[in-house]
This record gives sequence, C-alpha cells and structure tokens, in this order.
Amino acid sequence: MDATCALCSWGARMIHRLDKSGEIKIAPIQSETGAGLMRDNGLDPLDPDTWLFIENGTVWRDFDALIRVGQRSGGWGRLFVALRAIPRPIRNWLYARVARNRYAMFGRGDMCALPDPKFRARLLS
Repeated sequence: MDATCALCSWGARMIHRLDKSGEIKIAPIQSETGAGLMRDNGLDPLDPDTWLFIENGTVWRDFDALIRVGQRSGGWGRLFVALRAIPRPIRNWLYARVARNRYAMFGRGDMCALPDPKFRARLLS
C-alpha cells in the first residue's frame, strides 16, 4: 500500500478493523519489505498503480486483492465480494482510473504516523 495516499491509509485502517484474526499484515511501499514485494511482482515501487494482497504465494492485484481481503476478513468485509458483479475489464479500468488519480481525489495521508500500537504491529518494515 502507498502509505502517503489517504485512500490507501483508509483501506489499511479498514483491514485492521475487519481482520479480527490479526493475521493480515500491511507493507507500505515506502518500506523495504513493501518496495521489495512490488519489485518481486514486476512493479515499480516509485510509481505505484496497484494494490497487492499476497497469501500463501498467491498474488491478487487491484480489485481482486480487495475482494480476497474481504473474503478473508469476513463480516462486513465480505461486501467487497459484490465487486465481482462488475465485469473484470470494467473493474480493471475503474481501478486504474482511481489509482492514477488517488491523490487528486482523496488527498494525502500518512498511515505510518498512526498512533494505534495494534495497527502499527501490522505494518511490515
């Protein structure tokens, strides 16, 4: 996740709230781990335009990643499964538009500056 994107920061906080198991970890792309995961998946950590969810060696991207996180988190997170109703090409197009314009649409934030120690424990450095 982009730790300086307000939308990504909101998403990270939602994962923290929804994932009662505490197993889902978050790797900001500004961290060594996050940048490494981006590079390992053929992505440029300096020009992030995607969101990854990696589970047991399987990599989900973009809205598919959000859907999988929702499934994994359970509860209200399962609402993200409804995104499957949107045809994949449209989902991908929509995701790309939002990702490319996320700062203009949602502004900047700093998820790493959040004071909640339980949330900070999820962040991989």
